Amino acid sequence: MRFQLWKKKTDLVFLGITLGLVVFGLVVLSSASGPLGYSNYKDSFYFVKHQILYGVIPGLILLFIMLRIPYRFWRKFALPLLGVGLLLLLAVFIPGIGADFGTARSWIDIGGFTLQPAEIVKLTFLFYLAAWLESRGEEGARDFRTGLIPFLIVLGLIMGLLLLQPDLGSMAIIVFEALAVYFVAGSSIKHLIGIGLGGVALLWAMIKVAPYRAARLTTFLHPELDPQGIGYHINQALLAVGSGGFWGLGFGHSRQKFQYLPEVQGDSIYAIMAEELGFIISAALIIMFLVFLWRGLKIINEAPDAFGKFVGIGILSWIVFQAFVNIGAMIGLVPITGVPLPFISFGGTAMFVNLAAVGVLLNISSQNR
Repeated sequence: MRFQLWKKKTDLVFLGITLGLVVFGLVVLSSASGPLGYSNYKDSFYFVKHQILYGVIPGLILLFIMLRIPYRFWRKFALPLLGVGLLLLLAVFIPGIGADFGTARSWIDIGGFTLQPAEIVKLTFLFYLAAWLESRGEEGARDFRTGLIPFLIVLGLIMGLLLLQPDLGSMAIIVFEALAVYFVAGSSIKHLIGIGLGGVALLWAMIKVAPYRAARLTTFLHPELDPQGIGYHINQALLAVGSGGFWGLGFGHSRQKFQYLPEVQGDSIYAIMAEELGFIISAALIIMFLVFLWRGLKIINEAPDAFGKFVGIGILSWIVFQAFVNIGAMIGLVPITGVPLPFISFGGTAMFVNLAAVGVLLNISSQNR
């Protein structure tokens, strides 16, 4: 189903499912963040207001701007956009500009306005990668010297900057996004297997450097071993999900959001939603992301050129993979990585970048064959 918007055919289903996720996210956030907002700011709706003002409104503006701009415009500026992303990643280490939240130095804070560069890099790096792979062609992407080595150099540079913060969750999303695009571009299976083995070696090295990562892995496998220590987060999340049962405790009736479960407005929002709304609504949210994936794949399949296909598959792999990593962490299927749930979790930068990315996909749909 398509409709005319500013003289461009735009995928109505894809736009509708995105807006539905945003509205649903604001409703869930209004309940999950209420106690924390009142405790910290004397305003139960502080996080919702902040999300609307700094995430949803600029995000919708960017969505419709990106929809109007032909997506191949971004190919011309792919290299400068990559440079901007790298400069933003470096800026977090500048005293007076970079900001710490928790154990990571992943934000820029200028006059009270905060920005998370890793979220922006997910899109700017994607433009560069798609443009570079299109210029190489399938044979160039498969070649070891002209394909694999340059790919690993640029990806490794971004990974290194994220490791220094450290922001392993964002790093994992960007690596998955990049590998998905590289695979679609025609990379050698042998090269992908080699990258996978290198990733295992890197994980082993990261565990040796910081043993707490091994403790996190052990806790993921056996959450009952340290319920009041490193296993506290996953145990409280599982308690929230289990308490919801089939129908939930009722909207607004969560117990875990009263400062028992960490990050209720962010990484843990799915667990609060499951506690209040139960299995039916929790499963419905997963179905919404699957519809988002299905409709996005339809757009990509009809994209008029390789650059559109690569950008599209990168956006879809990033948003959908991040969604299922977050949900999987809350139900004990993957280790907790600290990535937000797209369109649902609190976070202005993530919201407006995700909506901007959707705008790019909608522009691709408007120019499809």
